[in-house]
Amino acid sequence: MTLPRDLYPRYQAAARALATHDKACSTCTRSVVDTSGRTARCPDGARLDEALTRLQAAYLTHIRSR
Repeated sequence: MTLPRDLYPRYQAAARALATHDKACSTCTRSVVDTSGRTARCPDGARLDEALTRLQAAYLTHIRSR
């Protein structure tokens, strides 16, 4: 299985986007943890977090399957 050429850069860009968002968003900066153990996020933060989670999972799956 070959790594899609853009997967790693997309994964890293998603991590940077979430980190940038977290620094600027008062909701996400507070990092309030709910009973599920997940961080409370605004809608944009949740979208960015989900994108990072999906890309990270895809990248790690590829690395493990080598």
